[in-house]
Amino acid sequence: MKLPPEGARWLVAIRWLACAAVLAAVFVGSTVLDALAAPLALYAILGAMVAYNLVFHFSQRDWGASQRNVERNIAVQILLDLIALTLLLYFADMPRNPFLFYFVFHMIIAGMYLRGLTPYFFAGLATVLVGAVMLLEYLGWIPPFPLHFRGESPDEWPLEGTYLLWVFGAFASTVWMAVYFTTSIRRYVDQAHAEIRQKEKLLGIGQLVAGIAHQIANPLDGLQNCLRHVGERLKDDPHLTDYVQMMADALERIERTAKRVQAFARPRGIAMQSTDVNAVVQSTLQFLGTAPERNIRVATELGTVPPIQGDPYTLQEVLFNLCTNAVAAMPEGGSLTLRTRALGRRDEDQMHGVAIEVIDTGVGIPRTHLERIFEPFFTTRADRGGTGLGLGLCRMLISEMGGRIEVRSSLGRGTVFTIILNPAAKPAAAGEP
Repeated sequence: MKLPPEGARWLVAIRWLACAAVLAAVFVGSTVLDALAAPLALYAILGAMVAYNLVFHFSQRDWGASQRNVERNIAVQILLDLIALTLLLYFADMPRNPFLFYFVFHMIIAGMYLRGLTPYFFAGLATVLVGAVMLLEYLGWIPPFPLHFRGESPDEWPLEGTYLLWVFGAFASTVWMAVYFTTSIRRYVDQAHAEIRQKEKLLGIGQLVAGIAHQIANPLDGLQNCLRHVGERLKDDPHLTDYVQMMADALERIERTAKRVQAFARPRGIAMQSTDVNAVVQSTLQFLGTAPERNIRVATELGTVPPIQGDPYTLQEVLFNLCTNAVAAMPEGGSLTLRTRALGRRDEDQMHGVAIEVIDTGVGIPRTHLERIFEPFFTTRADRGGTGLGLGLCRMLISEMGGRIEVRSSLGRGTVFTIILNPAAKPAAAGEP
C-alpha cells in the first residue's frame, strides 16, 4: 500500500506547529522561569528550523508525485529535524529534558512512510546523536547547559555516569522499539491491503463468471424444451431418437456445469458449518474437469474422515486453486492426487483433525522459495500470467477457518500441499458416555 504524497506536505504543515511550540517553550523557559542557560542559541536553532521549513514549503510543487520523490523528501525532512532536535536538547539540558523522547515521533513517521532499512538508519542516527552528546558532556569535551529552576543551585544536578547510562538505555530502547513496532505494523497493513485487493478482484471475477453462467443457463432451458418437442415427433425413428437423447444428455451436462459455476462464483462470507471433506473434494474435481486434456491423471484416495468445521464453498475455492497450481506445475503431464485422512492424536496442534493433501508429480519448488510462496505477489510464473496472490489468499482463508496449510516439495519429484482443519465436533474420549 502506497501512502499518498501528501505525507511529505503534511510534515511541512505540522512543522509550523512544532516551531510555534518551540518558540513558546523557549520564551517561557527564558523569561518566565529563567531556567535556560543559552536562550539565544535556542532562538538561532528555531530560526534555522523556520528557514528550512520555508524552503520545503516553497519547493513542494517540484517534488512530484512519485513514491521515490515522496520518500526522499520525507527522509530529508526527518534528517534535518533530528539534527535540530538534538541541538535544541543539547542547549536545554538533554539528560534532564523530558522532551528527549520526542525523537519517537520521528521514528514513527519514518516507519510509516519509509521502506526497507531506512527507518532503522534513522533509529541508529538518533541513538548515535544522543549518545554522543551525553558522552561528550560527561567527558567534559563540550560544555553542558543545565536547566536552572528557582530554588536550585547550579551544582545540584552534576552529571553522573550511572544516571546518564540509564537515561540513554531507556531512550535507545524506546526509539528502537518504536521503529520495530511501526515497521511491523506497516508490513502487516501492506499484506492485509494486498489480500483485500485480491479478494475484491476475485469477487469481481466471481460476479462476472456468475453472470456468464446465468446467460448460458437461460437459453439452455429453451433448447431443452425445443429438443423435447423434437424428440416427441421422432419417436418412430430409433436412430434419430438416440441422437436426440445424446443431445439432451449433453445439454443437461452443460446445465449442471453452469449451475456449479454459479454456485462456485457466488460471493459469500465464510459461514462455518459441519462440512463433508470428501464431498468437497469430489465436487472440486468435477469443476476442475480439464486435467485429462493435458495428459494428467487425476486420482483420489478418500479416507474415512469425520466432518470438519469449515465453509464448503471456501474450502472448494482453496482446493481448486491448489489443483490449478498443481496442473500448471506439470506441463509435460503427470499425476494429481487428492487424499483425505484423519489425523487422530498424531497432530498435537489440531488433535483429531482432518488432513487434505493435494499431491502432484510436477517440477517441484526450490528450497529457497518454500518459505516465500505464501507471500503476496511472490510468483515463479510471472511470464505465464501468475500473480503470486493465490497461495497467500489460500492460507488466509484456511486460517480464517481455524486451520493451516503445510507444504513439502522436491525438485523434479513434485509437491504436496496439506490442509489441516479442525473436526466439527470433538470426539468423546475413551470411557466417556
